[in-house]
Amino acid sequence: MGIRSQNNPIAAYLDVFSNTGTDAVSPASGGSGLTASGGVISDYTSGTDIYRAHIFTSSGTFNVTELGTFADTVEYLVVAGGGSGGAQGAGSGGGGAGGLRTNLTGHPLAGAAFPISTSPGSYTVTIGGGAAGVSGTGYGNNGLRGNNSVFGSITSTGGGGGGAGSGGSNPEGPGGSGGGRGGNEPGSAYTGNTPPVSPSQGNAGGTKDGDYYAGGGGGAGAVGSNGVPGTRGGAGGAGVQVAIAGPTATTFTGVGALNPGPGEYQWFAGGGGGGSYPANPTRASGGVGGGGDSGHAPSDNGLNGTTSTGGGGGGATGDGPLGGNGGSGVVVVRYQIGTINTGTAKATGGAISYYNNKTIHTFTNSGTFTNTSDSDLTVEYVAVAGGGGGGSCNGPAFGGGGGAGGVVSNIPGFMPATTAAPVVGQGSPNALTVTVGAGGAALHPGDHDTAGNDGINTTITGPGPWSVTAYKGGGGGGNTTAAKGGNGSYGSGGGGQESDGSGGAGTPGQGSNGGSGSESGDRGGGGGGAGEVGNTDGAGQGGDGVRLPSSFHNPKSTVGAPGPAGGYYISGGGGGGASASTPAAAGYGGGGAGGSDAKENTGSGGGAANDSASTGSGGSGIVIIAYPT
Repeated sequence: MGIRSQNNPIAAYLDVFSNTGTDAVSPASGGSGLTASGGVISDYTSGTDIYRAHIFTSSGTFNVTELGTFADTVEYLVVAGGGSGGAQGAGSGGGGAGGLRTNLTGHPLAGAAFPISTSPGSYTVTIGGGAAGVSGTGYGNNGLRGNNSVFGSITSTGGGGGGAGSGGSNPEGPGGSGGGRGGNEPGSAYTGNTPPVSPSQGNAGGTKDGDYYAGGGGGAGAVGSNGVPGTRGGAGGAGVQVAIAGPTATTFTGVGALNPGPGEYQWFAGGGGGGSYPANPTRASGGVGGGGDSGHAPSDNGLNGTTSTGGGGGGATGDGPLGGNGGSGVVVVRYQIGTINTGTAKATGGAISYYNNKTIHTFTNSGTFTNTSDSDLTVEYVAVAGGGGGGSCNGPAFGGGGGAGGVVSNIPGFMPATTAAPVVGQGSPNALTVTVGAGGAALHPGDHDTAGNDGINTTITGPGPWSVTAYKGGGGGGNTTAAKGGNGSYGSGGGGQESDGSGGAGTPGQGSNGGSGSESGDRGGGGGGAGEVGNTDGAGQGGDGVRLPSSFHNPKSTVGAPGPAGGYYISGGGGGGASASTPAAAGYGGGGAGGSDAKENTGSGGGAANDSASTGSGGSGIVIIAYPT
């Protein structure tokens, strides 16, 4: 079906307000929808139909408590994590995209109807992480397969890893879509749609052409391209557009990736570009839908697939030491909740929901907020940066937990608010550019004694006073490497390494310092949280985050993570490394413990490594903008 322009006159249907003024709408009519909760909710119209989409970028539960009159089925999109690109293989293959399955009405890949009931009313949602790029010594390191995503009975398979020279190691090329064959790697194309389902969840990767020109990873919409002899590796296979989370023609919901052009949003599952040898000034492009480009300089790493798209990671060029990480997956569930006749929206951008007399725009990925009403809008906002990753070690030893991303807001009583609520003028010249920072990538056993990767800043920029920056979370210390942090450049600092390392500094008002590691205590320090210094609640424990203001406590939405007062916590510190039998806890807000990843879209820090294990990645950030309905 064609999703049309973003009208959001839905408040008149969802809540009881006066039906007057410029935002007046005619009454909604014609039945009711499910009563359900889970994920970030987005309410939008398509023609005269009103839909609600539940967007899951982290694992959770879709809970149905009451059936509506429209239908006893839901439409879904389930995308698995993308495979990582190959490395150290004289030109390495791109990672395959995560498998993609949908039953969206009218989509070429639509599967069967998905019946829903209240007995049981809970449907498990598992978001597959993207595979991490493999590094280490030796020649020929194949990428890894991404992780599966699940919604109830529907499973999408992780994308296959890109190949490397001479067959490499870790041969995980087949998957939802297949990884690309590495330069000088024998064999036919790595298969997609593995294991097979109908309709197909993905395509095969490309093959090498010549000795050192690797294939691109397969995508949900096309096979990966073969390497081009004497030129470059093959491009990643294209993904597909699935317009399930909101309109696509004039705005961006923040879900999926952009294929430049009108109406070209919400693309998923593009394959990673293949590397080559020697270096090439032009990268082999990742497939539209979040695929990462290849490396291009001598011994250059591949680029990462886009978070929450299932895009494959790019292959390394030359003997580049690291293939790109695969992008994490996503699950979206939608159903009809009403019908309307006419209406006018106040603004576009992000996933739009209504609660507590406010219209809420939630950005889980970067996008644009545009005031489409006939007057200026006074808004409140919360901006959270990406959390830092946990630190690594060369066992037996322990790294520090990742620091949480900074939190910035203009809401009185929540963090140190700014002095005034900014005004957003009318029209696109006054549009706000929202950039949501990614979490720091995980480290792996070959990355001995390395400090964790920093998160990325989250920003809101535009005309006038709009220059908002939430600072990145600092990576945790790595056994003999200092934790990252700094006042005015990091939200919260990473935890110190075991060897009595000090925690990194945070920025007052955005976050906190990381905790110190302890040689005698045999554990790394906890990462700082937005509301608490690392180690406050015990040795190695991450600092607690903060709870979003009550305006955002919509019981149908699961923004944030659980905490002592319920849900909606963000920006918790990652746990420090410790004995595998007693991992240090993370701070409230979605942080990772014991080498675990932080929850996406919370800005929390990743858990540190235990002995020589992999670390946890930091959670990506989030931006929430709200105004009176």
